[in-house]
Amino acid sequence: MHKENRTRKLVLTAILAAVSVAGSTFSFPVLGSKCAPVQHMVNILCAVLVGPFWGTLAALIASIIRNLLGLGSPLAFPGSMCGALIAGLLYKYTGKLPAAYAGEIFGTGIVGGMLSYPIARLVMGNGQAALFTFVVPFLISTVAGTILGAVITMSLHRTGYLSKVQDEL
Repeated sequence: MHKENRTRKLVLTAILAAVSVAGSTFSFPVLGSKCAPVQHMVNILCAVLVGPFWGTLAALIASIIRNLLGLGSPLAFPGSMCGALIAGLLYKYTGKLPAAYAGEIFGTGIVGGMLSYPIARLVMGNGQAALFTFVVPFLISTVAGTILGAVITMSLHRTGYLSKVQDEL
């Protein structure tokens, strides 16, 4: 990757991580987890703009900062990172926006929800957690955020701005 393009992706990744952290002030509790739909919107934007590596990095950075600020829980890591990675990979290999949306929902809702089980039990001491405990709340959060991300990316695509930004990165 050309050094200038890498710098642009790094800067955009940092901006999107900051949007995710700022947006996490808008969250709501569902069955023991904090649902933050802005994170999932950012995952969609990362998937189509910077790709799976940078998107996963943005999710990691946002999760660390959210936890340090008390805006999130350790469950933010598997949910956001799995969604960002799978959305980014599906978009990278298909070039289709709906693939990114499906990847975010599957990655966060199903994979991230299930990976939250050992974190809840071992790290957070939640002996009540079961394998599928976090799937429903994660699906609620990711569907809401994916709808936001879909509205934005489809609007960008319709105006031609999405491909312009992608070409510059």
